[in-house]
Amino acid sequence: MYSIALSMLLGDKVKCWGLIFGVTFSTLLITQQISIFVGLMARVSSLILSIPEASVWVMDPRSAYIEEIHPLPEINLQKVRSIRGVLWAVPFHKSTVSATTKDGRLHQVQIVGVDPFSFLGMNKALTHGFLDHLRHPLNGILDTSGYQRIWPSSATHLPKMLTVQHHRLSIQGLCESRPTFFSFPLLYVSYYTAKSMMAKKSSPLSFILVKERNGISPQALAKKITKKTGLQAITQSAFSEKSIGYVLKRTGIPINFAITILLGALVGGAIIAQTFYLFFMENLKQFAAMKIMGVSNATLTRMALTQAGCVGSIGYGLGVGLTALFLWSQRNAPAFKGFSLHWQVLVISFTVVTVVILLSIALSLRKLFKIDPIMVFRGG
Repeated sequence: MYSIALSMLLGDKVKCWGLIFGVTFSTLLITQQISIFVGLMARVSSLILSIPEASVWVMDPRSAYIEEIHPLPEINLQKVRSIRGVLWAVPFHKSTVSATTKDGRLHQVQIVGVDPFSFLGMNKALTHGFLDHLRHPLNGILDTSGYQRIWPSSATHLPKMLTVQHHRLSIQGLCESRPTFFSFPLLYVSYYTAKSMMAKKSSPLSFILVKERNGISPQALAKKITKKTGLQAITQSAFSEKSIGYVLKRTGIPINFAITILLGALVGGAIIAQTFYLFFMENLKQFAAMKIMGVSNATLTRMALTQAGCVGSIGYGLGVGLTALFLWSQRNAPAFKGFSLHWQVLVISFTVVTVVILLSIALSLRKLFKIDPIMVFRGG
């Protein structure tokens, strides 16, 4: 019976390819949109996760996520360092400012001010230059994507000059970095360079990065810091989850992606259901003949599932392959840098596509189960 089912399916190549197209379209749209959504959410906490040494982040109690910064008075750095259980605590600055190139072009950049002694907070995957360059107050290190954005037609040639907050900085190095949510160029400088840029407008201390001593957990240390200082202290993983949760709750990103994914499932499902229905109606006499010969509804269902499994596996494989090809082709584009196809995404898309196919089969089989096979041959 299974060979008959496949022969019926492959006998009508137009309908067969129509079914495969429907599954491919659904899989492509669902898998691609979920992958982009996951990639965007990963960017929200990319700066947090790029500093694995810091197990606890200390910030103003009003800060809800990584991009919402309320500067801290610098006296808090000494308060945190004095708490028992703290192995080290270093200052960390983050802000978004305007930078001007030598030819007068204006760009938004994210200033990341790191401790110039330990370089904690600095991405150490340098492609040009040395970390020691950051110890000079007029030097900076830019991420490679940011360099390409600011000087798109220029070959990599250092140093380059940028004017930031009325300070002339010499870009002495380039590094690889995880793209952030807003995709602005990342300009790493010494914390004290960032402090001089801020002048007297506000404190440069955005966060305090902390590492616990042996014998105390990050969670326990975070609670202790909060109790002693009144500041918000949170573990790295919790801060990452909190930042992602903030974006999920306060922006329309999840709703927009959910609508796109739902439309992909509905449109693909409509194509599959309609094509399956036409396929069954055109082969109604064959199915009716099988019922007259004593073939049960359960056997007909297994035949339909065999046809659906063949179509679904081909369509799903093509959809996933096209998604992987798209992400691979855009791997060097700043907008898609760091995006990848996670196995969890494959599981989700497989589940959604399987449900769509099963619902399509169920709708198509309803009429087949209710029809009187004698009436088919009578033309009734």
